[in-house]
Amino acid sequence: MLFMPTLFFTGYPGFLGTELLPRLLSRAKDAKAVCLVQPKFANLARERAKGFDRVRIIEGDITSPIDFPTDDITEIWHLAAIYDLSMKRELGMRVNVGGTRYMLDFAQRCRGLQHFHYISTCYVSGNLPGVFREDDLERGQSFNNFYEETKYLAEIEVRKSGVPWTIYRPAVIVGDSMTGATQKFDGPYFVMQWLERQPRIAVLPVVGRPSRYTFNVVPRDFMVNAIEYVSGLPHIIQKCYQLADPAPLTVDETINVIARATGRSVIRVPLTKALAKFSIEHVPGVFRLLRIPSPAVDYFVHPTTYDTTNADIALSGSGVFVPRLADYAANLVSFAREHPEIGSAAMA
Repeated sequence: MLFMPTLFFTGYPGFLGTELLPRLLSRAKDAKAVCLVQPKFANLARERAKGFDRVRIIEGDITSPIDFPTDDITEIWHLAAIYDLSMKRELGMRVNVGGTRYMLDFAQRCRGLQHFHYISTCYVSGNLPGVFREDDLERGQSFNNFYEETKYLAEIEVRKSGVPWTIYRPAVIVGDSMTGATQKFDGPYFVMQWLERQPRIAVLPVVGRPSRYTFNVVPRDFMVNAIEYVSGLPHIIQKCYQLADPAPLTVDETINVIARATGRSVIRVPLTKALAKFSIEHVPGVFRLLRIPSPAVDYFVHPTTYDTTNADIALSGSGVFVPRLADYAANLVSFAREHPEIGSAAMA
């Protein structure tokens, strides 16, 4: 039988995977892709894969052992995860940690494996104050939620596995900078949608000192372009790349950008983080009014900044860079206005 290099892919047809997979196949003209997809998303995956004759959709789940022939598999791309700041720990452990272990077990059976690409998150840093570098991981940090903790534990599994890994850590991902397209409204969208529900002069509760903390946002097209480019470079095994804005806006500047994009003037109402979270969780009507989940508040007083040295060096000369939020925020707002049917629920 003719050998055909095979990319084994999880996280399709998700937000990043939908855009990334065609790019990888375009680059690897002699390769095919096998996508492991939950049965409930299989029809959507097949629809999105129409026109790609080198893509095979197989139904299954990363939360159980993977039974698939390993002979031709040269690369594994593990994107699948639960991204939900409010999820229960048991779910995060089963999907984010257990699922990664099953993928690594599978990888270790692939005798021709050349590369295991893993999508982590910058927020494996937890709420560690100061600069978090690309080689940092176990620094005694505490975590704001089980998403952060389980992605941290999963990244530990990848690093100690012995497979030829590369890790990509995104910051907060928003929609495409050109079209605004996204599959989920969370993060800065909570502020955007709250302002959109108000008159031209809008009131916004603000926690902590918004001029002190930064809010690190990158659009999907930067993420896909950066991962596509970096993954094609030589000498990236056992390296981590923080795909974050090297010069992020402060929370205050981020609010100003979103306010301009929505056509609002904002009156800030200062609150402590504890009071804001208590009100959302316990005061009747507050969450229904704001529609901002309590765990999201932590990211407006996030004490960590992210070093991007590896990513900057890798992307140097590529033409791939992080667009300024001020230059594309209006596109995010336009898309959100045109697609009120999109929610904030995780794809799970």
